[in-house]
Amino acid sequence: MTTKKEWGTSLAPLIESILPLVEQPAQYLGGEYNSQKKDWHSLKARVAFLFPDTYEIGMSHLGLRILYQVVNERDGFAMERSFVPKPDLENLLREKGLPLFTWESYLDVQEFDIIAFTLQYEMSYTNILNMLDLAGLPLLAKERGDDMPPVIAGGLGAFNPEPLTDFVDLFCLGESENQLIELLALWVKVKEAGGGKSAWLKEAMQIQGVYVPSFYRVSYDCVGNIVAIEAKDAAPAVIEKAVIKDLDSAPYPTCSMVPFTKVVHDRITLEVMRGCSRGCRFCQAGILYRPVREKKISTLVGQTRKLTKNTGYDEIGLISLSTADYSQVGPLIDRLLDEHSQNGVGVSLPSLRVDAFSVALAEKVQKVRKSGLTFAPEAGSQRLRDIINKGLTEEDILKAVGAAFQQGWTSLKLYFMIGLPEETQEDLAGMADLIEKILSVAKRAKPKWVKKPIAISVSVATFVPKPHTPFQWQGQNSREQVQKKQQYLRERLRPLRQVKFSCHDMNLSFIEAVFSRGDRRLGKVLLEAWRLGCKMDAWSEHFRYDLWLKAFANCGLDPVWYSERNIDELAMLPWEHISSGVDKKWFWQEWQKAQKGELTEDCRSGKCTGCGVCQKLDVGIDLAKEGL
Repeated sequence: MTTKKEWGTSLAPLIESILPLVEQPAQYLGGEYNSQKKDWHSLKARVAFLFPDTYEIGMSHLGLRILYQVVNERDGFAMERSFVPKPDLENLLREKGLPLFTWESYLDVQEFDIIAFTLQYEMSYTNILNMLDLAGLPLLAKERGDDMPPVIAGGLGAFNPEPLTDFVDLFCLGESENQLIELLALWVKVKEAGGGKSAWLKEAMQIQGVYVPSFYRVSYDCVGNIVAIEAKDAAPAVIEKAVIKDLDSAPYPTCSMVPFTKVVHDRITLEVMRGCSRGCRFCQAGILYRPVREKKISTLVGQTRKLTKNTGYDEIGLISLSTADYSQVGPLIDRLLDEHSQNGVGVSLPSLRVDAFSVALAEKVQKVRKSGLTFAPEAGSQRLRDIINKGLTEEDILKAVGAAFQQGWTSLKLYFMIGLPEETQEDLAGMADLIEKILSVAKRAKPKWVKKPIAISVSVATFVPKPHTPFQWQGQNSREQVQKKQQYLRERLRPLRQVKFSCHDMNLSFIEAVFSRGDRRLGKVLLEAWRLGCKMDAWSEHFRYDLWLKAFANCGLDPVWYSERNIDELAMLPWEHISSGVDKKWFWQEWQKAQKGELTEDCRSGKCTGCGVCQKLDVGIDLAKEGL
């Protein structure tokens, strides 16, 4: 069945007729409390925000909620949402000839002025192609005419956008609250002047943080190394990220949507700060969100009042890259508990440091029910923790564990990585030894009155080198090396009955590393993988490693070359023209320090480390003052 309808006509009757045939139809209903539906024909610019994962994942994404409010609070602009349909609904849509639709108005995605994606994870890239196909749009940007909506994308993945340049017209680098409004205003201006997508793209590339890949030419040598990235038509040679200088005055979703169904983070999300200056050398987010900017306590208290009133949630999640590093975290928790606990509203801390201070914070907010703690030592030996600049000692870890179990906790999650640069067999043995010591400390510290048994969950990920980090030059371990390391740890920890060990799929981490460090040539691999049936790759039940290998073979590219090779200091990186504000020379200096096991101090409490972000972007560290 195909549909022909007038522009702006809702597909609701057709979609609602098939929803009884799928599992969890409530996730596709739209109309959630605080969602917004505007008069379609009165609008000047319409954005369809396509989240490349399912509803329960997408509705937990703070960026979606922020941009949703930023756009919809302005007259003449509207943003509607769409998510990846699960296989049962997708099959029905294709069978009935129905397009991908938006949740608010059940409108055809193709009818919107602009289609926007967020890039949170490399393994969601095939979902982007699949969603464009479901929308009835050509996948390749060059095949979409001037009358078709531009496809834009932002998020962490936009800092190496090259594998997606065949499909995406424009990338937004950095914090897009203001950037997106500029793009929409420009769209209206160009449209009113009689221009189309191409004219809009040419003007848009002058907005800070906007990258239009069609205005850049990439040249390679005979072995695949990049030798030149040339800007054309007055495009900037280097694209600097957009940044919000004052978080207190930045827009925030205080009238946030309340989903009909359970989602991953089903609570109030209160962002206390952005950025992290601890400088873990593997951490991309810590670089991309620099510098540290905190909200005042008064701002956070005011936002919480509105959120509790407008959503009815009974939990406030304080979020950031490291919430315990918020300089006023103790006074803030006291204020929130004093004001809201009598109404049954609690506070949670999703991210904690591995120290006794964090345990004390957790104790403060979990007096009634101890739901479990999560610590991330990352590495087992002091040598390797110094290499990654974790700033954490074994004494810190064991003190925190002892304090937690002494206060009644019995459940603990530990996160580690294998395959980190300079890792040796002794470091792996150190990881197993540390886990044994943690269990021993937990047993000794656990009070006799606590009857619940100890349960320690150990999750081990494989290191993936990320762009814009000091480890971007270092190749990933081979699959054979990873397999041996996983097996060693599995055998070492098997006798510990209270310890549950799990490790990430090394094949998934391998493909992630390929696209993390990839260049434009990977676009044809991505397209071929999708044509072979790859989609929803982040979900283990859908990931098809065999099809990915076939796609690389069909395209004549070697994935190992992308994932495992060590890159020379002077080599041109695929993301050379994309700037996070941090100097490339500083990354290389950090890589040299890592190999010597030298630490770099936190610039909030020590001297400036010279990364360059504050000077280049004219923005500085902004810490909240006590009582404000």
